[in-house]
Amino acid sequence: MMTDPIGDMLTRIRNAGSARHVRTSCPSSRQKLAVAKVLKEAGFLADIAVEARDGHPVMVIGLRYDDSGRTIIDGIRRVSTPGRRVYVGKEELPRVRRGLGVAVISTSKGILSDKQARAQQVGGEVVCEVW
Repeated sequence: MMTDPIGDMLTRIRNAGSARHVRTSCPSSRQKLAVAKVLKEAGFLADIAVEARDGHPVMVIGLRYDDSGRTIIDGIRRVSTPGRRVYVGKEELPRVRRGLGVAVISTSKGILSDKQARAQQVGGEVVCEVW
């Protein structure tokens, strides 16, 4: 059975939001940190910090909530999985919820949001969609 580190991170974010937690943590990696930074820039996450626990880096993710206490993230979906990779060209970059959401794209210029990838005119692997 293959493990999916990005999928694990997205699941932890989804579950923490459902449970109304202020923050959640997961093992850190450069790719997960880059995805979290894109989500923070898009306004879905409050903050990101990397701590050392038992000699291993752990990423602590702060969640955002609106005034009524609902999480800012309404939905989060893993598009590419280890068993099924989804690649798009620069012309086929997805628009999530007509631009209200964000697609995270792994490109040759790094991990970018769909808007950044469109501006830089690059395609790549669709990692996830958040709305």
